[in-house]
Amino acid sequence: MQQAPRHRVFISFHHEDQRCKDSFVKMMGDNMVDESVEIGDIPQNIPVETVRQDIRDNFIRSASVTVVLIGPGTWQRKHVDWEIGSSLRDSGHNPRCGLLGILLPNHPNFDTGEYNPRLIPPRLAKNCEGDDPYALIYNWTSQPNTVRDWIHTAFIRRRGTQPDNSLVQFANNRSGDYSRGWQ
Repeated sequence: MQQAPRHRVFISFHHEDQRCKDSFVKMMGDNMVDESVEIGDIPQNIPVETVRQDIRDNFIRSASVTVVLIGPGTWQRKHVDWEIGSSLRDSGHNPRCGLLGILLPNHPNFDTGEYNPRLIPPRLAKNCEGDDPYALIYNWTSQPNTVRDWIHTAFIRRRGTQPDNSLVQFANNRSGDYSRGWQ
């Protein structure tokens, strides 16, 4: 069987899951090109809209797939919501990315065989609905070839199924009991 090609990947995650993100990048090694934001890439004390534009134009733009690493608090994060929204937008300046989610081992639905859509980012959940969803969600694995196949599948799906980017963008981080999820 032929190995899936290597893709340019933007990784969206909650900063509390930085160690998982670092492990993911290390595990994937040469199986992908990491296009995600690193600590220090974005100047401090600049307007939020400038941060969003910088991430969209200098990181997501060069990616073909966005991987959302989903920990217990990821569903609440405004930057994750913005990154997913920017990844789904298809414009002449920024082409649309494929999208997938990976449940981290610390997520309450990890390895349960299903996931509660209220415990993942709402924009991602919306794109995992229906018989032919735009995005798929998987459980964390330490098998880079498996993840490389997931990434390639998301890359292919980005040209077929239409994404749903209709939710209102988060203005702020969500708060509250994560077991209740978003409403």
